[in-house]
Amino acid sequence: MRKSKIKGSSHSIRPIESGAPKWVKSSADEVESIIVEVAKKGVPPSQIGVLLRDQYGVPLAKQVTNKKLVKTLEDKNLAPTIPEDLFNLIKHTSAIRRHLEEHPKDMSSKRGLQILESKINRLGKYYRSVGKLPRDWKYSPAKASILVR
Repeated sequence: MRKSKIKGSSHSIRPIESGAPKWVKSSADEVESIIVEVAKKGVPPSQIGVLLRDQYGVPLAKQVTNKKLVKTLEDKNLAPTIPEDLFNLIKHTSAIRRHLEEHPKDMSSKRGLQILESKINRLGKYYRSVGKLPRDWKYSPAKASILVR
């Protein structure tokens, strides 16, 4: 029997492993020192993960160090003040606002801006409830343009 309107589930899934794969030569201390060294240069966490994977052959920092990359950064007081996904959305809205200053009749961009700001507010609400942002944190476009620069 065929079910209608059900999407497929074709995607890759990480194999279940305990600890680091056998082919990873780096120790937990080495990986942590690489994370700290790169973070001090101002590289965001997602790029640190890509760097570990591509240059050092570490598939997941969590498999080697037993804690997530951002948790490692928090322990060393190097974590970003605003979570990276939220910061990227704020950066995107400021770019759209600059575009709308030049092209005020671009209604599709204006609608996209509304949707992005809605996402920012929802994410901000979540991060405030979890404690990653202060309780009085609020998104405002004026502060966002200053934050991004």
